[in-house]
Amino acid sequence: MCHNSLNIYYIIIFLVLVNLIKTNEQVGVNVSSEPILRINDLKVSFQSGKKFLPAVDGISFELKEGEILGIVGESGSGKSVTSLATMGLIPSPPGKIEKGEIVFEGNDLTNISEKEWRKIRGNQISMIFQEPMTSLNPLFSIGNQLMEAIRLHTSLTKKQAQMRCIELLKLVGIPRAEGILKDHPHQLSGGMRQRVMIAMAMACNPKVLIADEPTTALDVTIQAQILALMKDLNKKTNTSIILITHDLGVVAEICERVIVMYAGQIVEQGDVRKILKDPQHPYTKGLLKSVPDLRGKKERLYSIPGAVPTPGTIDKGCRFAARCAEAFGQCKVETPTLISQEKDGHEVRCFLHTLKEGSDQHVRVTS
Repeated sequence: MCHNSLNIYYIIIFLVLVNLIKTNEQVGVNVSSEPILRINDLKVSFQSGKKFLPAVDGISFELKEGEILGIVGESGSGKSVTSLATMGLIPSPPGKIEKGEIVFEGNDLTNISEKEWRKIRGNQISMIFQEPMTSLNPLFSIGNQLMEAIRLHTSLTKKQAQMRCIELLKLVGIPRAEGILKDHPHQLSGGMRQRVMIAMAMACNPKVLIADEPTTALDVTIQAQILALMKDLNKKTNTSIILITHDLGVVAEICERVIVMYAGQIVEQGDVRKILKDPQHPYTKGLLKSVPDLRGKKERLYSIPGAVPTPGTIDKGCRFAARCAEAFGQCKVETPTLISQEKDGHEVRCFLHTLKEGSDQHVRVTS
């Protein structure tokens, strides 16, 4: 009888373990299959005279929970406009979202009121702006500005909010956190101000953090510290991060996936390692060639000829055709679409990858 009881005991344990494994597998599937943020066919335009010119023209991408996604491109490519639209900060007038969806946790944010935006902005979706000196108010102390962000979105008392401020400043690696609370922005270095901005953005434990050129105008050592800090915060809090930059070196350092934008469109997106190792769009190749290589001695650094076109000036053909050394007839008269190159989600907007004469192989971009 004792033997039978032991067998029943083991059977029960086995069934419990099987059930736990199934539950974990189901949870894993749900997390990976449902993105926390989804941008679908977004078009943002700004009024110039009587016309509306598209700054962002039909872009679509997804951000998964706990992921660090990079968006790269030259000035004028639409990176910052994309981030401002995601935060509900497009000034109207002159700007407006003409079409598309910004879906956060299953809810479309494109048509919600400003009152609803205030509940989300800074609380669930937060942003680190490009220049901390212009983002921080010079008239108020660091403590006042941090506490305002905390008390606006939480029910903490003044004393509890102050303790939270000290906790946040320590989290972002600022020494003598208690003393910093009394300082004003001009009393801090550029790196310290940027850390304060990150602390402010993380004040309410947002689910999505957008960092717009967070290392601009900082020296190399401080840049490395800020990037390491963001990566560490991502691991500790599982916050999803969108990193906007023009520096592919920064993307290689901390991102898992990358989106390459040009003239308001996505021209290539996919896994960071694959794109850095084997870029498939001529523009991405040009950006990579422009990165200084400390291992070799080049007399002159490569630069892509020409400049990003003004919004609305190209109404047909590929927007990169005028600057592309590999452009041919079709590029100037037809607009390429994003082509899904492989099962891993790598996409390229280039006629060099269209199928030729029924072949199943994509044409490779030459060096």
